Amino acid sequence: YCATCDANFFEGFEVYVVGGGDSAIQEALYLTKFARKVTVIHRRDELRAAKSLQERAFANPKIEFMWNTVVEELHGDDILSGMTVKDTKTGELREIKADEEDGMFGLFGFIGYNPKSELVEGKLELENGYIKTDENMHTSVPGVFAAGDIRVKSLRQVITAAADGAIAAVQAEHYIQNQH
Repeated sequence: YCATCDANFFEGFEVYVVGGGDSAIQEALYLTKFARKVTVIHRRDELRAAKSLQERAFANPKIEFMWNTVVEELHGDDILSGMTVKDTKTGELREIKADEEDGMFGLFGFIGYNPKSELVEGKLELENGYIKTDENMHTSVPGVFAAGDIRVKSLRQVITAAADGAIAAVQAEHYIQNQH
């Protein structure tokens, strides 16, 4: 889920990116610095990404597109060696296998996030289902803190979630100490 973190593992390999929005196309463009070929798999016949990103992707000779396609199943034991994709218009299934010399390929998913914030709906201020906080993880309700991928933020990675958790814990401790 993070080309910046994992792209170097796929240097010289084929890589697939699932999605058609800004994140998917940005990651596909980044992956071309490492992979020999990047294929964007998108469920529709046009991208949702900003036109400037689309233009860069269409102009990049390392990027190909698999339109009207979704990933149905992944194959492999300890490594990803194949996948089954489905044509969204015809329903036709197709097998994609890793190049024999490589024995594997990379797959990065960027089909959006679905924040699980139902518990706090109507109780905390949300933005597109994500909890709004300040830089110290305070929510719209005093004494309630949020950390990690459930917050409104620009980067969702383990390292940022861990940092959020540390900040929230210290802020919660301060809040409790100041209640007496």
